[in-house]
Amino acid sequence: MLVAIWILNVIHWGSALVGLFAFVHALLQRADAYSAADRKTKPIWMLITGGATLAMVLFPVMGPGMIFYVPAMAAALVYIVDVRPKLIEVQRGGSSW
Repeated sequence: MLVAIWILNVIHWGSALVGLFAFVHALLQRADAYSAADRKTKPIWMLITGGATLAMVLFPVMGPGMIFYVPAMAAALVYIVDVRPKLIEVQRGGSSW
């Protein structure tokens, strides 16, 4: 049982770090890159990733708070796998293909 609690704590704080990474990345990008990448604005993504990080810190992986934790993790992952690559592509000048 102690191992399961330890694993859940690692998942909890690891995902909070993922959310923090998404928030900091959103914070450091140029505002015009979001519209150039055809994504929502910078303040909206900062609100989404910041709120997601806060929810992941406040609510545990298991228990009744999971109803907030799961969408928060999904929001952070959407930023990382969808928005972040587009922003990087736009700021580098597109692909060479």
